[in-house]
Amino acid sequence: MDLEEAFQAVGEFGRHQKRMVIILICLQIYMACQSMLIVLVGAVPEYHVEPVTEGGSVTRGVTFTEDVSSIVTEWHLVEEQAYKVNLAGSLFFAGVLIGNVLFGPLSDKIGRKPVFLTGLFFEVLFGYGTALAPSYEAFALSRLLVGIMNGGMALVCFVLTQEYVGKSYWAMTGTLTNMTFAVGISLFAALGYYVRPWRNLATVANCPGLLLFLLCVTLPESPRWLYSRGHMKQAEDILQDFGVRNGKGRISLKLRRTVSTSAPDASSPGVFQLVTHPILRWRTVVLMYVWYVCSLVYYGLTLNASEDKGNRYLSVAMYGLVELPAYPLCMYFMNKQWAGRRKSMANFLGFAGLSCLLKTIVPVSGFFLSATSLALMGKLMVSAAFNIAYVYTSELYPTVIRNAGLGVCSMSCRVGGILAPFVPSMKSLHASMPFIVFCLSGVSAGCLGLLLPETLNKPIAETLDELSSPIYHRILEPQVHLLEEKHLSDQKGEDSD
Repeated sequence: MDLEEAFQAVGEFGRHQKRMVIILICLQIYMACQSMLIVLVGAVPEYHVEPVTEGGSVTRGVTFTEDVSSIVTEWHLVEEQAYKVNLAGSLFFAGVLIGNVLFGPLSDKIGRKPVFLTGLFFEVLFGYGTALAPSYEAFALSRLLVGIMNGGMALVCFVLTQEYVGKSYWAMTGTLTNMTFAVGISLFAALGYYVRPWRNLATVANCPGLLLFLLCVTLPESPRWLYSRGHMKQAEDILQDFGVRNGKGRISLKLRRTVSTSAPDASSPGVFQLVTHPILRWRTVVLMYVWYVCSLVYYGLTLNASEDKGNRYLSVAMYGLVELPAYPLCMYFMNKQWAGRRKSMANFLGFAGLSCLLKTIVPVSGFFLSATSLALMGKLMVSAAFNIAYVYTSELYPTVIRNAGLGVCSMSCRVGGILAPFVPSMKSLHASMPFIVFCLSGVSAGCLGLLLPETLNKPIAETLDELSSPIYHRILEPQVHLLEEKHLSDQKGEDSD
């Protein structure tokens, strides 16, 4: 039997898989706290600068008029030192980018579980280093290291939530994963409200990671990865264990070894295939831009919450809670035949850009519409698009190179995250400049995403051979695949020459 038949036999989403997925989904709360940490620990309270006389010399002293504990108040990161707050946020996302590059392809070669556990262990370790940092330099270094481990762990975590279950449940597990991240943002805001000293907040926000690491040690390797690498016996053992724990008894399985399934000693596809393979090259270029825009708009709007007037904790919580309606919406649309993954993602990106454009022309406060409500609407729309992009991308890449593809796309995504903390500061050029950037980015990414093929109710390629097979192409949309087929024929022509 093939892999999908085996999942149907042992249970595509039985009680054992539900327990494993719940553990992985809960990790999103921990990751949300780490991603949003700088929003509260880098809060800038009201202050004024006045001359201070010390030893006959006059210096400029900073007096904070608001009772706030943050790295700004501890190390006086104001005026010419203010850039260091945004720099610390960008260093985290730069670290995530490095982690994607280093650990993503590595998990395709040596396995999901060892890379995942290594990244999580060191992220927790360096997270405590953030709370104990004696200086800004040590704090910034710890954020970079936390980001590297986060990038190595988070992507594999998402892939495991997909590969532990049958394909028909991928959209649901992917959506639950991203929805829990939004809940984590709101919980972090509530935590910050009750735990005000920034070092205590960093410590408490890091503690769940230690408990979750102990739970994750018991998780098995991905049976899909084992199958794609030709380790049939190990994959069969894990699937049989799924069947036993799901209450179906010990089911006899015999996975079919296809010619396209890699032997254990064969050289596996790597990141280089994303450039050389004509179909993957085109998909990767489009997806990298889509992920970049999703991250830029998503984190740009979220980090902008700390600059809103009023209660910063409520603002951060609202920017997390507003995402929750996005997930039922995208679940509904992305599973409808008339919408699917492609059209849903493109439309949500377009509407996110339109909301940001309207924010620049609507008054700050209004009876029906306000600038804040439109910014929240933009966050809702880009959250839906981001969620679809995760699920859609995992379906567009074959299993043998899925993590490498997701890693490259996530790398592009982190470039958006690196730039996001600095976009709100573009208000110094013009008040509407940040949202014009968000608008143009969202609309252009939505248009480009329409060039990708639809994957709803279509077969998922396990290997590169299946991706290039004529049968696979005939099942997918012919009109969208004309460009991919042309790239494939051009590549074959170059090889024959």
